[in-house]
Amino acid sequence: MGTYPQEVRTAYTTAQGLPDNDVRAVAVAGGQVYAGTRAGLATLTAGRWEPVKAVSGAPVEALAPRGNGLLVVFRGALQQWENGRLTQLATLPQAANGNVRGLAAAGQVWVATSTGLLALESNQLVPVAALNTLLGEQKDVRQVAARSDGSVAVAADAGLFWRDSGSNWRAVYPHQAGRSWAPRDVRGVAYDAQGRLWFASPQGVGRLDGQWTLYTEQEGLPYDDFTTLAAGEQGVVWMGTRRGAIRFDGRTWEYRQGLRWLPDDDVRGIAVTKEGHTWFATSAGASVIERRPMTLAQKARFFEDEIDKRHRRTPYGYVLSVSLPQPGDTSTWRQHDSDNDGLWTSMYGAGVCYAYAATRDPLAKKRARAAFEALRFLSTVTQGGTPPAPPGFVARTILPTSGPDPNATHYTRARDENTRATRDRLWKVLVPRWPKSADGQWYWKADTSSDELDGHYFFYAQYYDLVAETEAEKEDVRKLVAGITDHLLANHYALIDWDGTPTRWAVFGPQELNFNPDWWVERGLNSLSLLSYLRTTEHITGNPKYGQAAERLVRENSYAINTLVPKIAYLQGSGNHSDDEMAFMGYYNLLQYEKDPALRNLYAFSYFRYWQMEKPELNPLFNFMYAGRVRNETYRTPHREVNLAPYGNWLEESVDTLRRFPLDRINWRLTNSHRKDIVRLMAEAQDQGDVDSMGYRRNGTVLPIDERFVEHWNQNPYRLDQGGQGNMLADGASFLLPYYMGLYHRFILE
Repeated sequence: MGTYPQEVRTAYTTAQGLPDNDVRAVAVAGGQVYAGTRAGLATLTAGRWEPVKAVSGAPVEALAPRGNGLLVVFRGALQQWENGRLTQLATLPQAANGNVRGLAAAGQVWVATSTGLLALESNQLVPVAALNTLLGEQKDVRQVAARSDGSVAVAADAGLFWRDSGSNWRAVYPHQAGRSWAPRDVRGVAYDAQGRLWFASPQGVGRLDGQWTLYTEQEGLPYDDFTTLAAGEQGVVWMGTRRGAIRFDGRTWEYRQGLRWLPDDDVRGIAVTKEGHTWFATSAGASVIERRPMTLAQKARFFEDEIDKRHRRTPYGYVLSVSLPQPGDTSTWRQHDSDNDGLWTSMYGAGVCYAYAATRDPLAKKRARAAFEALRFLSTVTQGGTPPAPPGFVARTILPTSGPDPNATHYTRARDENTRATRDRLWKVLVPRWPKSADGQWYWKADTSSDELDGHYFFYAQYYDLVAETEAEKEDVRKLVAGITDHLLANHYALIDWDGTPTRWAVFGPQELNFNPDWWVERGLNSLSLLSYLRTTEHITGNPKYGQAAERLVRENSYAINTLVPKIAYLQGSGNHSDDEMAFMGYYNLLQYEKDPALRNLYAFSYFRYWQMEKPELNPLFNFMYAGRVRNETYRTPHREVNLAPYGNWLEESVDTLRRFPLDRINWRLTNSHRKDIVRLMAEAQDQGDVDSMGYRRNGTVLPIDERFVEHWNQNPYRLDQGGQGNMLADGASFLLPYYMGLYHRFILE
């Protein structure tokens, strides 16, 4: 894969030396980064801002590089800062004082103001009469850009204007094929590194490269309430808006919004270094998005170290997100439990199993063994306590009895009864929901769900095949998996709680799935899960009774046919997205261990139809799971032969998602419902929200992962507004599993 530019945001405020958080402008000049604030100018040195004493105590209105120096509008004058000296070039006309919009210098110095364009001539700033006449009554010039050949472009309230090298000013009316624009209210203008002219207006964005190319939301422009425009590295432009910043390289639009990327969404100024690091001026401070060279392997090591540092709860090391007492501050954190500690630790554990299989790193094997012990404890902690569960019952999670009693607060009979009365008429009233272990050291959580079992079986299969190398290691897995599956066999394919009744969701028997209308939505998924459990157990133990049980379910209860509709979905984006993660784990094991070629082919066809629903989600885990089990296969329907191979750009999209996967795992709020490039889901698909809350891009795919928040792969990728207030730090396991699985299957080559 090699290196790629990993984007990393660093924010700066007065805590890092800025004179004021109200940053009006940023600039890069002579290899230095400058910030103009309400209280003066500062330059960045070794990660801290140092005030420029000669430019302090008053607002800086505008900045621009000029050679190795810096143009500064300060205290009613145009000045130049260079080699530690401030030189006044000219005083501002009274009408322009306090109304400067921007600066440009390429031989000539230009000053954009709300009262027209000024030029520096013989130590005076004089109005550019030829242009200002064209502006008419709308004198507001928002931005000016100059090129070394003498041409100048102006973004103005009155429109887009251009001066050639012969000093002739004219209005510009961009056109392309069937489009012809007479832009008004133009907000930004710039020449890029290739000398091409760009402009930004509420109509859209245009680029002149011999001919005009015009961009609107139809071409992927995310938003158009622009504030500024800036040239980046070769072929790149940045657009500031009142709700974030946009990077465009001629092919890909990238939207940077929210505290993950910016101190404030109203972008006042942008400056880009030659390396492509981009600085932003906002009312809440300055920030930079760096493009650091990184490999996917380095990113994996970063997340592994972060998990070892913060995300292992209890001595068993259950892997989960942590809470941040102060939003965005990762110096302190608090660990907590969740309903799905077994599932998330299973998926983390599977990732390190693949890490060991792909790299043979002894540390990966150590981590995989630790995950196995953590998951095994969820089966042993339930035995012999108060009250005890039947053998083979798996707990959701554990809490130390040295802490508060969870039964005394949130998990009460009144809460259960209210849930059953108001949200779920099948909800279990279970008291205590947290029994004690036999040694009295742990509370363990009951009412374990089917997604927990999906995670356990998925992990045990990978651990057995890829990590367990000695007979003793393999025997540990055999006993554990046989115990869980024997529990299901003994209880009509249900997980039976300490109270002698099935848990709310772990019901897999044919009487319920095939004949009880309360279970019609789960019929396909739970049939798939049970077949996967049985074939996985048969493979691990070598005992044919588990395969024979699967065969009876197929022959007598139509479980194979049930898998052909594993998800009840009406349109793109509909249905329960947590089920998707569960189904893909089930398919992955079942396709590996099913012995009957005809059945395996049927399951592969079912998997293909499911993968087609998920393909627009740009999910590397789902893509690698599918491609790792189904490649050069076909399935013959009554009408045609279907090629089951993954198609399209699935591999490129998967790698792109892994590269875009943010290093910042804080749950910052990310808002996309205002975007112009979004297609809303149809009302019929809105079974989990209102019509305006979900959508996808006009190219048919969901928003890329760096423009939304993803904790686990069970989240709804069509939800446009995601995240929270920065008080949760997710772990990186959702990167590690697809990365190492891709490495193992050789979809990724390091």
